[in-house]
Formats: sequence, C-alpha cells, structure tokens
Amino acid sequence: MAHLNRKAAQRLMHAEGMDALLILSAEGFAHATGAAPGVATMWRREGAVAVLVPADPDQPETVVISDLFAANLRRDSHIQDVRESPIWVEAMTIQAPDLDGDLSVLGDLWEAPGRPVGNRRPETFDPAITYGHLRDALAEKGLHAGRVGVELSAVAANGLDALTAALAPTTLTDGTRVARQLRAMKSPEEIALLRSAVEVAEVGIAAVRDAIKVGVARSDLAAVWSAAVARAGAGKPMTGQWEYISVGADPWGGDAIAASGDLVKVDVGCLMQGYTSDSGRTFVVGQPHRLQAEMHAALMSGFRAGFDLLHPGTPLSEVHRATQSAIRGRGLTGYSRGHFGHSLGTGPGSEEWPFISADADTRIESGMVLAFETPIYVTGVGGMIIEDQVEITEDGPVSMNRLTHDLVAC
Repeated sequence: MAHLNRKAAQRLMHAEGMDALLILSAEGFAHATGAAPGVATMWRREGAVAVLVPADPDQPETVVISDLFAANLRRDSHIQDVRESPIWVEAMTIQAPDLDGDLSVLGDLWEAPGRPVGNRRPETFDPAITYGHLRDALAEKGLHAGRVGVELSAVAANGLDALTAALAPTTLTDGTRVARQLRAMKSPEEIALLRSAVEVAEVGIAAVRDAIKVGVARSDLAAVWSAAVARAGAGKPMTGQWEYISVGADPWGGDAIAASGDLVKVDVGCLMQGYTSDSGRTFVVGQPHRLQAEMHAALMSGFRAGFDLLHPGTPLSEVHRATQSAIRGRGLTGYSRGHFGHSLGTGPGSEEWPFISADADTRIESGMVLAFETPIYVTGVGGMIIEDQVEITEDGPVSMNRLTHDLVAC
C-alpha cells in the first residue's frame, strides 16, 4: 500500500512553487508506490528508480522501475503509468513451457516486447534510460518547461549534471524537504505498523529485564531479546529487529558480564514491513547507587519537560531547549546532546528527519510519529536511556509504550 498523501503533496508543492516532485530514494519510492524498489537501489545511486508526482492530484503519477521488478510493482501498486528500465539480471517468462523441449523454446523471447535494445544489459543500471522515461512523462503531462522539486538528498554531486541535462528545459529545484515532510506525516496504516512494532519490542524488553542477574553476559541478553521478539512477532509482518544493549560501566564495550550494581541499557527496535520502532529503558543489577539514581532522575526530568511540549505547532527546537534545560537544572549542568529524538520510517537506519534539535525549524504536526529520548553515556558508570515512541495527535502526544520509565532494580 502506498502512503504518500496527494493532497498534502499538493499543499507542500504549491507552497514551494513546484509543479511536480521527483522522488529518487529507495525509501521514498516504497512510500509513494507501496511496492519494493528492487535490487538496483542497493548502491543508493540516483536513477535506479524514480517516481514523478505532479502537484495536481488529478494527474497520475509516473513510476520508473527495473524490468525485473516491474511485474511485482504492477501487482502491488495503485500507479498505472509504469515504465521499465533494464538492469543487469537476465530474466524472462515462458508461458506453459515444454520442459522436455530444447533451447529453441527460448528463441522468440529474445525479441519480445520490453527487452533491452539489442539484448544488451548494463553493468548495473543505466540512469539515462530512467531519465528518458521521466523526460517523456514530463512532456506528456505538459510539465517539460515546469519547475520540478527533486529529492536531491538522493543525488550524488557527480550525478546532478547528468540529471539536469537529461530533463532540460525543466527547471530543477531542491525538493528534499517536501519529500521528507511527506514521509514524516504517517498514514493510519503506517501508524498501525509502528504501533505493532513497538508492542513486540516491549515484549523483548520485558524478557531482557526478567533475565538480568549477576553473571549474565551481554550476549546472553541479546539472545533473550532476539528469541522473545521472534516469538512475539510470529504471524505479524515482521521484517527484522535490532538491539543496542550494553552491560556495565562501559556503554560501548564488548561482551561484559553483569555484576551487582551494573547498569543495563536496552535500546531496541523491531521492523514491520520495513517500519522500525525505537524504544529504550534502563535497568540496574540490584539496587542503584546514588550517582546512578540521580543521573536517571535528571534524564527523567528532561523527558517529562520535553514530552509535555510534543503538541502540534510546537517548534522542535523548543522541545530540545526545554529538555536540555531541565536535565541541566537537575544537576547535569554541562549536559549537551545534538538531538532528543527523530522521526521513524523505512530508511536505512533507525533515525529519520525531522530531528528534535536546537536548530530544527520544523513544527510538530498531527500524524507524526517521533522517537523521543533522553540518553547519557558515561564510561565508568554506564549507559542510560529513557525513550518512547510517540504518536502526535490533534490533542497532543500519545506514547505507544507501556513499560515504566523508572530505573528498575533487577
């Protein structure tokens, strides 16, 4: 299912004076089409796939995809205007083949419609073919002399000239922010996937909590996490999981063995159809020492101060300011962190734009799902994190997490 909101796209493009948006990233492609972009995107280079989204929502989108994945896209996507680009993989279809026949049964396939000219295939993919399809689509839609926002974050510096020349006389401008804003606003279906992912992750966090004891190794807890989420995710569209679990005084170090008084930081996520959750909790083996308890109390103060501001219309920079100020006010006077959270989605990592940072000019909007976190890492003491996955509604923030934020003694 595609999740790109055409009405929101129209509003954002008109505000930027754009006639269309050109999406080139793998995650943007999946968001706009509801289909897998295919293997040619593994190099994260422009021209492997593309989606052209006109600002006018009544004009249909155009998609360019590799010939190998075109059939799957036609099955999975609502987009009807599908244009193919050959990649290196030799593939073809025979209807009702005679498996006892000889190679002559393949003869007619070499000149079948859609085959590359001269049966020549590129080393990987040829962006010029993709750009040719886009140039044709722009002309057909009457946009060949228009202003098109390009997801330039997905274009390498040495690839921009070729793209610009290929689409001339179209005026290209940076559409990265528009593309990011569209992905940051989640559909009900995306929110459901993220909620399911965090529910499974919390089963794993609870299992880790219950396994903490003197003598347990970091690798043992990681295995407990993986097994628990595999069981909890059975029957769900789970496509992966990840963990950053640390044990003991070194937040970054090796396969530590838990001793009495050690911190255990659990920062984890599960993926549902590629959408990753992100949650964090901190535990202590036995009772916490005073320093540990006071550090956690400071982080909790910041978490409460920032969470209360996660309302539509609030600048993300204001959330950062309030969070950091509260943490410093509880004794961590020099505490500094670049961001206190981020959006969630299907990107190559667990963090996506926008970020809750001091310089963020983005305002919170209903429909966003943010991971909001207050971590600290002190070698010699250990790692700590308080992190919730938060849905932004018209009435304010709603946490998708249920586990306590307390520093839990195990």
